Amino acid sequence: MKLLKWMFGLLLALVVALSLIGYLYLYVLPTGPQKTDVRPTGAGKDSFVINAYQHTERKTIRVWTYKPQQWTADGQVLFVMHGMGRNAESYLDAWSEIAERKNLLLVAPEFDSRFYRVITNDYQEGNLKSYFGWNNPQSEWAFTVVENIFDQLNTINHWSLEHYDMFGHSAGGQFVQRMVAVKPEARVRKAIAANAGSYTFMQETVPYPFGLGGVQHNLNASFGKQLVLLLGELDNNAEQGVLDQSEAAMRQGANRLQRGQNFFSVAEAVAKKADYPFHWTLQLVPKVGHDYQKMSEAAATLL
Repeated sequence: MKLLKWMFGLLLALVVALSLIGYLYLYVLPTGPQKTDVRPTGAGKDSFVINAYQHTERKTIRVWTYKPQQWTADGQVLFVMHGMGRNAESYLDAWSEIAERKNLLLVAPEFDSRFYRVITNDYQEGNLKSYFGWNNPQSEWAFTVVENIFDQLNTINHWSLEHYDMFGHSAGGQFVQRMVAVKPEARVRKAIAANAGSYTFMQETVPYPFGLGGVQHNLNASFGKQLVLLLGELDNNAEQGVLDQSEAAMRQGANRLQRGQNFFSVAEAVAKKADYPFHWTLQLVPKVGHDYQKMSEAAATLL
């Protein structure tokens, strides 16, 4: 009996120690790349590092940009949200030729994390909650970080941009859809969520991040945003990419195509029942699976 008590005490102490180490590493120690000097956004491919939050220097974020030579301060701005691999530069490169063709200023935030395969709260779930489950202040939401980056671009370049568009694929698609769901006051004009692995259904009875339960929301405002669900016709099996197969995610559908279709149908029904304006659309991309480059080309036709 004494041995069991001793082993239980040791196990408890180990759990507490690991939790403390994890907390210190994730939320106390400074994280992110070193800040760069403030300077105007350069033509072509560029990047800068700023504080992610306005109230603390604890966390920084790298932001990749691509500015066509002919782009002017009254032009179109597109935030490009990377997938689970946190490969912002690769996503920027996939859009650079499109940016030249359509004269877009690209902005690709890099929500870097070496634990991206197991931690999803900080990026695709918007950092509304910590890894340990407590609520984070809105000032530390990942969605707020996007707004901070937009403000920084205006400040350092002396621009007066009023809005931006967004494209996200896979985990980035989750990010875009959830930003529309819980932060509709953000300055997003058109949001394109492509091939998301799971969704925040517009239902208050389902806990976040799979529903709106427990988080602030404004259904009327969210449904009033221009949101396009872009689904690859062949993104219809669990073998493509890394698909969330938790019980809550599987209730949304067996694969990304099903989940996107089910999400849209439920959202449309909720808006109709409440008599809210519904400015969302769903579009299938023929003969394309879980491919961010081809989905980027399809999204470009919508801008």
